[in-house]
Amino acid sequence: MRIVNTSTATTNESKVRLIALLVFISAVIYLYVNLLFIPILLVVDFSLRSFDLSRYSPFAIISDRLIKAFKLPIKSVYLPPKRFAARIGLLFSITILTLHLLSISTVAVTGVLIFFAALESFLSICAGCYVYSFLVQIKVIR
Repeated sequence: MRIVNTSTATTNESKVRLIALLVFISAVIYLYVNLLFIPILLVVDFSLRSFDLSRYSPFAIISDRLIKAFKLPIKSVYLPPKRFAARIGLLFSITILTLHLLSISTVAVTGVLIFFAALESFLSICAGCYVYSFLVQIKVIR
């Protein structure tokens, strides 16, 4: 695994928003078809993106291809808050998967994931980034 200097690490906002759109679409489909495969996919994808392995992330790969195909703009954004937000998404995905396996309704948790994915994808509002900034401000995160 490569070490990333998080003080200067950036990512492409178009890519982040497309990934959020893919999460949104996947979660909405999951609510309708209730297939175990979808929360597993979300856990795997969020895991890869959370721990600097996004080059293997199915959603990141698809997003890269869409960016090239549609010639979407490249706008650099600070990576650590986005990675933090992906880790929150990972927690939601693990919760959805666990509830599914226990045959407990996942509607509420999936709905929250859909809401936050929609905020990022459609409005470029990263709720996890606000939490990250707050945690930095109160010195929980450096």
